Amino acid sequence: MEVSLGQKPEHQEFECASVRSNSLEARPAIARFIGDVEGGGGAQLRFHGDFESKGVISHVDLRTAQLFRLGPVETLCVCEGSNKSGEESYSRTTTIGFRTEVESTAFSCAFKQWKSGVTAGGTGTCLGNGSVSTLKSKFDNKIEASSAKMYFHYYGQLLHQQNMLQDYVRTGTYYAAVIENRVDFNGRIVVDVGAGSGILSLFAAQAGARHVYAVEASEMAEYARRLIAGNPSLGQRITVIRGKVEDVVLPEKADILISEPMGTLLINERMLESYVIARDRFLVPGGKMFPALGRIHVAPFSDEFLFVEVSNKALFWQQQSYYGVDLTPLYGSASQGYFSQPVVDAFDPRLLVAPAIFHTLDFTRIKEEELYEIDIPLNFVASAGTRVHGLACWFDVLFDGSSVQRWLTTAPGTPTTHWYQLRCVLTQPIYVMAGQEITGNLRMVAHSAQSYTIYLTMSAKMWGPGAQQGGIIQTSSCKLDLKEPYYRMSQPYTWPQDQQSNQLINTQETALPSNNFPGPDSLQQSPPLDIDLMLNQ
Repeated sequence: MEVSLGQKPEHQEFECASVRSNSLEARPAIARFIGDVEGGGGAQLRFHGDFESKGVISHVDLRTAQLFRLGPVETLCVCEGSNKSGEESYSRTTTIGFRTEVESTAFSCAFKQWKSGVTAGGTGTCLGNGSVSTLKSKFDNKIEASSAKMYFHYYGQLLHQQNMLQDYVRTGTYYAAVIENRVDFNGRIVVDVGAGSGILSLFAAQAGARHVYAVEASEMAEYARRLIAGNPSLGQRITVIRGKVEDVVLPEKADILISEPMGTLLINERMLESYVIARDRFLVPGGKMFPALGRIHVAPFSDEFLFVEVSNKALFWQQQSYYGVDLTPLYGSASQGYFSQPVVDAFDPRLLVAPAIFHTLDFTRIKEEELYEIDIPLNFVASAGTRVHGLACWFDVLFDGSSVQRWLTTAPGTPTTHWYQLRCVLTQPIYVMAGQEITGNLRMVAHSAQSYTIYLTMSAKMWGPGAQQGGIIQTSSCKLDLKEPYYRMSQPYTWPQDQQSNQLINTQETALPSNNFPGPDSLQQSPPLDIDLMLNQ
């Protein structure tokens, strides 16, 4: 794990049942591999007392260290030492104990990787002033450091994990997908990609997984260790490894990957790329992925209230005498800024102007590079004459289990999730008539702030007698930053009282299998709600 000078070093952590050195009595500790570039001492293995302790109780210089296997769960680390004068050298030993043989093997693999980086001229080599190491983590090469720091800080907090855990559609669907497909997990090796609190790892263990490797890069890994340790009947088959999936080394291949890599509009935060990288690094040929594919759904919408709301946000800048200052020179830029924000909320599906189309991302086959730019051609037929104010978007993912297929959907009209839905509002609406064709393009380009720039173009084609000529009579375009959405509401959309009897969602299959487990009865057994049907009501 190479880093440039001046950057915060990478690290990887393991929980040790006991650590004993020449001058230290045996005690539980956290073993942390760290590239100590700033200190000039090379990559080190440091031992911290416990989760709460920030101090280092012992350290090992990997340049001179060797590892010896004393038994299935015990390892001896030997390195050179010296007295205070530095004249006489001697061997310094550290005995490291683990809870299971699997954890011991994982630690040994990581030790070899870090030591290899040292001997190959990596983080352990002394770099000249101003020189930069040539190798870096693949993640660091494409994501700017400030964005990554904020990202891992956000997901390292329990309050944000709680927000996701309390999304009963999300958590309940994952639980159902795992438990109903025990045949895929029982006796298998599982890797939880971006494990967070470790809840999915615990689900996999409940389903009978032989062992689960929970890989988590943020400080949430520490909380995951504590949660898993508090469930010992399951935790003995779970190993938490702190690090990025792009960097960590596992002792064995996985039969199945499980992850929750979805962000707003499915692709925000660019974790899908890490999910695909984990597939290529860890998954055996033919192994399963939960989820296996995702679909981005899009449809034109008409919402006069939303358009006026966004437009009025910039009215402040139309003041010609604000404390004697004319603000109007900035009105155009302010208006453009507000329209560059995708709107995140839950909306009435009756606002849709045409049946939705979708673009599929097959996680089992897609290449990482294909996620750098996603291009979706648009073609709709308007169901009514109205003003089209933009494009509405949502997503769903499929858990393709051997026993049961389950969908997790964020579609409008279904139980609201913490992802809500997303709408791109055009600065200039387009007018359409019933039966008129709407064309265009939705292009999403990844950027280094772990999100995407959205380029949207929508056009109304000629209709009636001139339709066969195929000409465009009106076009509108906009550019939006998925990183900076406008969160319009925090409460889920609720159907009007007089419409509740017509909710199509009540007609879906919602019966759960005989092995009852906690969760809402709205978990979906069939594919997501077909919005096309709603438009025909």
